[in-house]
Amino acid sequence: MRIAAEALQPQITEWAKQRPATSTPSALVGQQRALSALQQALSIAGRYAHGFIVTPAGMRTLDVLNEVQNEQHWLHANKFDWVYVANPESAYQPLCVNLPCGKANDFLIKLWEFLQADVSVRGPLKDFILETYTSERVAKYIALIEDRTFDDLPGSELATVIVSHDEHEPFMLCDRVTESTLFGSIRLQSVEGTISSDLHLIEAGAVLKANGGVLAIDAEELLIQPGLWRKLKYILRTSEFDWAQPGDANIAAYYQPEAIPVHIKVLLLGERDIYAQLRELDRDFDNLFPYLADFSSHYSLQKAPLAPYFDYLSYVVREAAVQPLAADAYSALFKFVTRITDFQTELSLDTIAIMQLLREACALATKAQSAEITGEHIHQALGQRDQRDGYIAELSRRSILEGQVYIATEGEVIGQINGLTVITAGGHEFGEPTRITATVHYGDGDIIDIDRKSELSGSIHTKGVMILSAYIANVFARNEAMALSATIVFEQSYHEVDGDSASLAELCCLLSALAEAPIQQGLAITGAVDQFGRVQAIGAVNEKIEGYFELCRIRGLTGHQGVIIPAANLSQLNLGDDVIKAVQANQFHVFAIEHVGQALELLTQSEQKQLYARIEQRLNELQHIDRELPWWRKFIAR
Repeated sequence: MRIAAEALQPQITEWAKQRPATSTPSALVGQQRALSALQQALSIAGRYAHGFIVTPAGMRTLDVLNEVQNEQHWLHANKFDWVYVANPESAYQPLCVNLPCGKANDFLIKLWEFLQADVSVRGPLKDFILETYTSERVAKYIALIEDRTFDDLPGSELATVIVSHDEHEPFMLCDRVTESTLFGSIRLQSVEGTISSDLHLIEAGAVLKANGGVLAIDAEELLIQPGLWRKLKYILRTSEFDWAQPGDANIAAYYQPEAIPVHIKVLLLGERDIYAQLRELDRDFDNLFPYLADFSSHYSLQKAPLAPYFDYLSYVVREAAVQPLAADAYSALFKFVTRITDFQTELSLDTIAIMQLLREACALATKAQSAEITGEHIHQALGQRDQRDGYIAELSRRSILEGQVYIATEGEVIGQINGLTVITAGGHEFGEPTRITATVHYGDGDIIDIDRKSELSGSIHTKGVMILSAYIANVFARNEAMALSATIVFEQSYHEVDGDSASLAELCCLLSALAEAPIQQGLAITGAVDQFGRVQAIGAVNEKIEGYFELCRIRGLTGHQGVIIPAANLSQLNLGDDVIKAVQANQFHVFAIEHVGQALELLTQSEQKQLYARIEQRLNELQHIDRELPWWRKFIAR
């Protein structure tokens, strides 16, 4: 089936026309599944109700967390200020006191006044403190020191504020995870040669700063630090924070502040692989982190309307701090975001990738003294990117153009076909054709894969060759063995060949050799195949088509060149404008097929029945030929 030019890209022009007059910037567009999971996690208290957030590439985590906390709150949040005060019974074991948010400094002033006052007149001040700071720990401490003075307290310090909160603090993010940033530290000091610690040397980490609220932690940073994950699990299981002894193996001093009770909601941030590994390798993980908030990297137009995506684009434009987009810029931007996802009906939510493109286009707009970013500026930015990344592709194509690598794009040849491959170099993917050849000879029906014999074949490619061998046997050797054997190879391939996307090309090449039917060299083909000849989808379809088109364009388009792809890949087509224009002008063609028979008819310009009849006739003739004995058997028979 020949594909019309209109089907070679998404409906970007129609989408651009749907732009609303106003939009509300939002980073949470298309994230209903993840937001629902977070809402469930934030509605539950307890030690075993934490969550894991899957963060896709390009998501700006802080923006997302800030917007989430504006819409959702932990229903059981209960924050306090925390203060360590001198323990009249031990200089090395200060006591912790919790206070209402923002009241720590006021409490210390009143505590100072309380200790300065004469014991006989402390009653009214004591009552004021207990009524103002309604805390069991405050009451206990006041009872402990109500008849004591400064002289009765050890050391030279009365108290230190460990954590002080505002009323409406956002989620805390700990993305630079170390022992001290996550759990805090107790530093040491040397006074007249004596190593010791004191109240002012206690420094809280993220766990205590977020105590009573929500703490988000970068999972990868957490796990690469030895011992931190185990310590965090212990805190979550026990709901209590114990300080590690200060110092190290060489210098240490005894100083043990009282443990602080922990009431916290932890959200780990990381990739899906980390989540899978934690579930598999850590038996405590499922108990502690039962909630998965799976943020998506795509916005599917099959599940949601287009309008909210304009809110997302408005957010990206705001964060990128670029000039406004002109009307024609949206169609170019839609083409870019669908190309990232590899599907015509899915739009990318890769914020950083879109910001990078917009900033590059903005620089071009500024240079051109334009007040807006136009579609032309976006096309120029993408062209610059292709120019930067295209050196390896250019070298590879030059070797074909100079004849060092032989690829025919005209004429017809028996047992030779242009397959399509994709190459990844430095993060940049490009497609290029590869010549596949097949020969047949009298034998016992086996198919020899030269790449496999020379150990240049990966396991998936080997599987593909075995599948096409099974198809040929199923069609031509159901009742008796074939009298023909074949060899097949990727010509001028000096690296490992893997993947099954060339199995359709290999099968067509073998059938061409068996039927002695020439293949049109202007057509390249890609696709996987099953044992029944059905053609299956492959990856990187756009890169493969564009790679072959570029070679044909440089050599000169004849109108007989094109690419054959699986029909299952139609929803992924998003080709460059030059390819689409060539298809519109009938200078280049894209065909979509569902069965190997359709491919054969396009490649050989013959009907499948005729080809298979020729193969069967040839096999029947060979079955009745007396096989000549080898010379050594003739010698023995004498």
